[in-house]
Amino acid sequence: MSNRIDITLGIDIGGTNTVFGFVDRNGNCIAESSIPTNSYEAAENLFARLSIEIVNLYKQIEGKYNFIGIGIGAPNANYYKGTVEMPPNLSWGYVNVLEIIQKYFDVPSAITNDANAAAIGEMKFGAAKGMKDFIVITLGTGLGSGIVCNGELVYGADGFAGEIGHTIYDPNGRQCGCGRKGCLETYSSASGIRRTVYELLCDSNEESELRKISFADLTAKAISEAALKGDKIALQAFDFTGKVLGIKLADAVAHTSPEAIILFGGLAASGKLIFEPTQKYMEEYMLNIFKNKVKLIPSALTNGNTAVLGASALIWNEIDKQTEFTASK
Repeated sequence: MSNRIDITLGIDIGGTNTVFGFVDRNGNCIAESSIPTNSYEAAENLFARLSIEIVNLYKQIEGKYNFIGIGIGAPNANYYKGTVEMPPNLSWGYVNVLEIIQKYFDVPSAITNDANAAAIGEMKFGAAKGMKDFIVITLGTGLGSGIVCNGELVYGADGFAGEIGHTIYDPNGRQCGCGRKGCLETYSSASGIRRTVYELLCDSNEESELRKISFADLTAKAISEAALKGDKIALQAFDFTGKVLGIKLADAVAHTSPEAIILFGGLAASGKLIFEPTQKYMEEYMLNIFKNKVKLIPSALTNGNTAVLGASALIWNEIDKQTEFTASK
């Protein structure tokens, strides 16, 4: 047993697929797989199917590795309670996920939402190594965020702190999936920039290759590709998206004074198209005492599936904290 390398399992539960993989202490993904989530099914059914696949995957590598913990990233996950509560895109209601997973695997387990997992992943394996104060913004279909202060993820009183994507940019603005209007994620996300493009197309006669694409087929990648070719509508869309994000990040800086803000996810892959306007407007709207102090940088989770690395980092972090606590006694 002593010559085997310790690994943890990272599980990322999405509305379409659930991805899982074994990750070592250095953030290397040793083995990975996925199964359909089947969002209409009960959580118990997913974990029954998942447990079989996990065992089969571990059998392929167990000669060299020792499986010591499970980290889970899931929508609306509560770190304190081990629950997932009324998740969007899943018909689960209120489920204690850690109780279910313990039926199958007798190892330490922890759960949080995907953006929090990404933040811990950056701290353990990525761009935030050595940092104690930073924010991770995930720019996907929506906008998620994980806030780390003094080396600890901020969960708040009820386990749901850090919802920057649901802070309000415009109280009379776009309808959000949460039921309110004007949330940041309705503007600064992959779905948000699509809405911006269509507003710009409606309000302008400017020629644009994006006019040829239906809203259903329009993607952030297509907008990015058009912008790189100099398409004025696409460039305006990125500028506006960066402006809204920059304004709200300037607010976030005033709350926690982070060393860095890390952009992560599909829209962040647009590179300077999103980074440059976001940085510009963040500095413009920043309180003077914070100007030119906060780095805006890309994710550095590159050694495997980023969601799996983040979920794995969650349990590595818990194991390390327990080891430190034991050693201090």
